[in-house]
Amino acid sequence: MPQTVLITGATSGIGKETALLLASKGFLVYGTARNIADKNLPFRLLPMDVRQEESIKTAVQQILNETGRIDIVINNAGVGITGAVEELPAEALHNVFATNLYGAISVIQQALPSMRAQGKGLIINIASIAGYMGLPFRGAYSASKGALLLMSEALRMELKPFGIEVTTVSPGDYATDIASRRYHAPVNPASPYAEVYQKQLDLMNKHVDSGGDPKEMAEKILKVIETPYPSVHYKQGSFLQKFSIVLKRLLPSKSYEKMLMKHYQII
Repeated sequence: MPQTVLITGATSGIGKETALLLASKGFLVYGTARNIADKNLPFRLLPMDVRQEESIKTAVQQILNETGRIDIVINNAGVGITGAVEELPAEALHNVFATNLYGAISVIQQALPSMRAQGKGLIINIASIAGYMGLPFRGAYSASKGALLLMSEALRMELKPFGIEVTTVSPGDYATDIASRRYHAPVNPASPYAEVYQKQLDLMNKHVDSGGDPKEMAEKILKVIETPYPSVHYKQGSFLQKFSIVLKRLLPSKSYEKMLMKHYQII
């Protein structure tokens, strides 16, 4: 009997490549997205907005009605956000946390009763290397992904007695369309941040455009699924992106801060 997998945000980027790979390996894949119209993909698609509790309940219940189980949940749905903290609208801040953190928690809450009844399950939360550090002009995104990392650590310990594993996979820069869906505060010529913020936008888009192939992330996720007892966290990206996390542990905090500011051309 194939394992049933629920993947949120499955119509583009990392979610889509992961769904395609798992479907090709014989998993019964249910992908979700807010808009599934005109999507011709070789796996089942269900509408779901992770910001809407009823939307999540409906999709999860449909999977359970059709298969009787959910073996693996991959919380991939996410949204980007950029801008100086001072200039971010409250609505945009609420939306990034509603999508990147609260949405993941809500999906997990709906899937857990069936996993606990099975006595096993696997939850993979897609975080970000940006979640390990506060990046300038991406503070809200770093914070939402950092919170997801910490929530996953707590959840992992809570669910161990039930045979349910929890882990995170944090990508660096990958060539996806997240930039086109990212909220960014407009560059206001009158803003004291205007010049440096414009530099950051140009740099971010360059990094995403020259990023790795999302298929690498899909392969990494498959390896995690095939690991009997997965680690707490995994990172997937370039050597420098992963090494930046190590440096944060090794360097004095002010030295690390200075290094980031130089990298992002703030000083």
